[in-house]
Amino acid sequence: MKSSTKARAAENERLDRVELARGNPSGRLVVVSNRVPLPTKDGTSSAGGLAVALEGALKQQGGLWFGWSGRTVDRAENMPHIVEAGNITFAVLDVLKKDFDLFYTGFANRVLWPICHYRLDLLQIDRSQTEGYFRVNRTFAEALAPLLNADDTIWIHDYHFIPLAAELRRLGCRNRIGFFLHIPWPPSDVASALPSYERLLNGLASYDVVGFHTPQDAENFRQCLMRERIGFPVGNGEYQVDSHRFKIGSFPVGIETDAFAQTAASAERNPVVRRMRASMGNRDLIIGVDRLDYSKGIKQRIEAFACCVRSNPELRNRVVYLQVTPKSRSDVPEYKKMQHEIAEQAGWTNGNLGEVDWTPIRYLNKTIGHTQLAGLYRMARVGLVTPLRDGMNLVAKEFVASQDPDDPGVLVLSRFAGAMHELDAALLVNPYDTEATAAAIARAVEMPIEERKERWNALMIRLRSNGIDNWCRSFLTALCDDLPAVPEGDRGGSGRPRNRVAHAPG
Repeated sequence: MKSSTKARAAENERLDRVELARGNPSGRLVVVSNRVPLPTKDGTSSAGGLAVALEGALKQQGGLWFGWSGRTVDRAENMPHIVEAGNITFAVLDVLKKDFDLFYTGFANRVLWPICHYRLDLLQIDRSQTEGYFRVNRTFAEALAPLLNADDTIWIHDYHFIPLAAELRRLGCRNRIGFFLHIPWPPSDVASALPSYERLLNGLASYDVVGFHTPQDAENFRQCLMRERIGFPVGNGEYQVDSHRFKIGSFPVGIETDAFAQTAASAERNPVVRRMRASMGNRDLIIGVDRLDYSKGIKQRIEAFACCVRSNPELRNRVVYLQVTPKSRSDVPEYKKMQHEIAEQAGWTNGNLGEVDWTPIRYLNKTIGHTQLAGLYRMARVGLVTPLRDGMNLVAKEFVASQDPDDPGVLVLSRFAGAMHELDAALLVNPYDTEATAAAIARAVEMPIEERKERWNALMIRLRSNGIDNWCRSFLTALCDDLPAVPEGDRGGSGRPRNRVAHAPG
């Protein structure tokens, strides 16, 4: 009797949601992200990268973009700052300074980030940071809830806001809520090292769709649910937790392929690109572009380049390796240390391998403009994208899109980048294997034009089949699809105990 009552309640909740969605087809899209690209004073957009696709979806449907303002304050203020731009409302919230240190610098980037990138050795557990992370998510939920309409569709992004749906459900939110993780999700043996691990899994199980870059990440998450007996599969990528059914899927992020290709072609006339070309002489350019982070494998890449030059004397004074590495999270001690170590490593390599008229490595610790970067990609013979672990890595896709079809460069890609699942026509390497990566660099430099074109054409077919708009559309389609409830008596499980997820009152 009790199970049938729960099943009827779940079915009624499902029908209410369907009616809300059908009753107002013009319902808004609500995007939640840690950083929000506020419009500039002249009304133009400051969005870039993935934000371009999200802003496009918001413009098409009309909506709200909610997140952190980028400011920290000393006094609590739960009222977001509102900016209107066309049919998009931007709402940003300040964060208490003490909470920011716990939430962002602490739990997000010294717990979630290393664990999701398989770095158990860098995990630092601090109960106050854990509590601060969940407290900030509760604060954001309390600020967002009054801004929501009953027919809004909510799309929450990245590891900063894993518990946000559970907090919104606690406040009575019954909207469709999706979550997309922009970084990897590790297997259960690694993920279970997270403090409040089961609470985080329950938080993810509060969404209607949980999306990842790759099938491997999605499968890792499924196994976490099963191993902890939190949920069980009910078919078609769907899982059941108590009376709540949700989807788990992979949604690989793309880029604006043709637009990036056009930018790269026109960038050949850019003054910076022209100066770089002149300074190169007849040498071939090898390029790597990464934010400063231990997940990017920059140290191992420099070692592989040095090994390549030592093992192939004919490449001496014939190649130049440009590594562009903007600073990142300079307030985190591990990143400050890494910045010094990589700069010293590049200097040591130049001192030992260089000559009077040849500096093997050019190392830039700053940001390069979008157009200039596209032009540098285009003139490069080899693109090195060799992270130790990455969710997707869009640099790999941008490098491919930038190439001259008549004389394309070669992508050397880590097997541990999410992009590997799509860009398998690249030269795939294990970045931990220095000699094998060095051999791949040498092969890329010497690769005949026919093979370079063949590989590049295969890569471009994959890029064009999954652009940034396709990623946005496929996720929102999955989020808006109906999810029928499963009566408790039809679950077919063994009656195993499961952790419970907080739901809105039905």
